[in-house]
Amino acid sequence: MTYELPPLRFGWHALEPYFSAEMLRRHFAIHQRYTDEINAILRQHPELDGQTIERVMLAVPQLPEPLRGEVRLAAGGHGDHQFLWKIIGPPMAKTAPAGALAEAIERSFGSFAGFRDEFVRRALALDGQGWAFLVASAWGSDSVEIVVLPDNDSVLPLKKPGVMICDLWDHAREPKYTSRADYLDAFFQVIDWAVCTARFQGFRDGSMKV
Repeated sequence: MTYELPPLRFGWHALEPYFSAEMLRRHFAIHQRYTDEINAILRQHPELDGQTIERVMLAVPQLPEPLRGEVRLAAGGHGDHQFLWKIIGPPMAKTAPAGALAEAIERSFGSFAGFRDEFVRRALALDGQGWAFLVASAWGSDSVEIVVLPDNDSVLPLKKPGVMICDLWDHAREPKYTSRADYLDAFFQVIDWAVCTARFQGFRDGSMKV
C-alpha cells in the first residue's frame, strides 16, 4: 500500500483571513514529506505494509527500536495531518459544537468556554513541538478529554479516538502569529465542529472505526 495525501476539502484561500494560501501550501508540503518517509519505510519493511495508516500507528508500541521511533515520526506525521485536514474548514458564524459533542464537553468542562480555556492552557504548556487533541475517553464512551502529545505521537495507541486535533508545530502557524496563543485563537476560528460532532457520535455508537 502506498499512502497518498488526501485532497483538501476546500480551496487554498478558504481559511483566510486566519490562514493564508501560502501557509497552507507550505504545511501541505510538509505533510507530503512525512508521507514520502513512511512510504519509504514500508518499502524496507513489507511486514508493515497493506494496512491503513491508523493500524500502523496502533502497532507502533510493539515495534522494535529504532524502527519504532522512525515509524512514530513518519506515520504519525502523515496520520495526524490527515486527521487535521478533515476537521478544519472555512470560517463559519457558528464556532462551537452542537448536539452530543456539545453535551459531552459541557459535562467534562462545564461549558464550551471552559473547554476552550483548558485546551489552550494545555497546548501552551507543551514544551516544544507536538499536537493537542480532543478525544473520546474510550471507544463507545460518552465523555471527552484533552490529550497533548509531543512530536508526531498519536492518541490511537492510547485507545482514545480523536475527535479534534490541533497542530502545535511551528510550521503550522502563520508568521504573523508571533505566539502560540495568537495561533490558537486563529485555529479555533477554522475548526469544523460539524465534522467533529459526527466523529464523536460515530465513536460513541460504534459506527466509526479505525
